[in-house]
Amino acid sequence: MTEAGLVIEETDETLQSDISKEILKQLKAVDSYGTYDGWSDAKILDPLILTKERKRAIPIIGDPDEITMSRVKSYYNALASLIEKESGLMAVPVINLSHEGFGRAFVTVGRLIVLDKTLRDVHRFGFPSLAKLNEEAVTLINRAVELIKTYPEVANL
Repeated sequence: MTEAGLVIEETDETLQSDISKEILKQLKAVDSYGTYDGWSDAKILDPLILTKERKRAIPIIGDPDEITMSRVKSYYNALASLIEKESGLMAVPVINLSHEGFGRAFVTVGRLIVLDKTLRDVHRFGFPSLAKLNEEAVTLINRAVELIKTYPEVANL
């Protein structure tokens, strides 16, 4: 590893995937203070990876901070952006979170809800690995695009 404590290596091929690139774009877009300037892609995405050890270090009960909430929003914004790219129709992410880290995230295309996820324990939001993040994202995007193809009349409203 290039930096101590990182679980994503700079040479990880998954950093070049569409979802990784889009999440990076979304995270950098909400970085109003320039914190990520000069950071490597692996270092920016690293907090999204919760290994068993990292997860164990986070209390079971807790409120998410603003940084964690921005990561959640960036993830779903990235999914919506890629759904839009695949379908050619505008996809809008909607995220409703309580201060305790419970809520819902969904993506609409027209009047069609193409993605719906219940969010719990957002203070522990993350994935076991970057590959798992990409795998789950691709699955969600493919399901969304299939729904758009199945119900085009609703998606075009």
